[in-house]
Amino acid sequence: MTSVPLLRSLALLLGVFFALVAAPLRAQAPAPATPAPTISPNALAAAAGSSPLVNLQMGGGTERQNVSSAIQIVFVMTLLTLAPSIIMLMTSFTRIVIVLGFIRSAIGTQGAPTSQIIIGISLFLTFFIMEPVWTEIDRDALQPYLAEQIGHKEALEKGAEPIKTFMLRQTRGSEVDFFLGLAGLGPTAIKDVPLRVVLPAFVVSELRTAFQMGFLIFIPFLVIDFLVSSTLMSMGMMMMPPVVVSLPFKILLFVLVDGWHLVVRSLVQSFGA
Repeated sequence: MTSVPLLRSLALLLGVFFALVAAPLRAQAPAPATPAPTISPNALAAAAGSSPLVNLQMGGGTERQNVSSAIQIVFVMTLLTLAPSIIMLMTSFTRIVIVLGFIRSAIGTQGAPTSQIIIGISLFLTFFIMEPVWTEIDRDALQPYLAEQIGHKEALEKGAEPIKTFMLRQTRGSEVDFFLGLAGLGPTAIKDVPLRVVLPAFVVSELRTAFQMGFLIFIPFLVIDFLVSSTLMSMGMMMMPPVVVSLPFKILLFVLVDGWHLVVRSLVQSFGA
């Protein structure tokens, strides 16, 4: 049941990216070359009798457009390379993957779940949380652009607005003020905060929130470690590693309280979804 929304979200995200970056390339496409005018042999003979015919032409007159198109292709390829990092840092992925990593460390199972599974779960939860944002981008930016109702610049502005709103909703005001001060900007209304300030403020705020959630996750497992260590010391079992004994109890506690359900629900609700 979740594969269809996932595929729709992936197709929508890729459609927004390629539709917006392809507009300048279409605008810079060279015009079709017009055929050179033909000269009759009589006209050539008449011209040869009066003055020599000299025709110097280098290139087809489209070199500047070709160079511009090549530069834009290089720019698009650069964006494609950086797109995964940009998308992960502008969505809910950062907080989710850090919290899931803390769960694995708190339990003590370094190899289960594996990093691939944690990243996969984080991506699925990210698509679920960000689905309303993708829908808004599709409705307000992508579809009007494909219908040629708006230009690529307006589509970029309307497409960036839902992402900016989402990031501002999850960012602390203190972080925004901090980066506004670093940028040399004074008090600014929320709607006028530039994206270059919103992005770092959002990332730092997400890191802070994720570490706070990780601290709360560690507390019950630390209690189990203390109890096991104290019990082993009281029994005189100094050579027995406490981790070996506490690991089964931590796994049992996590299963009994339905830990994955609690963690996923807390993560989703933390974004107001």
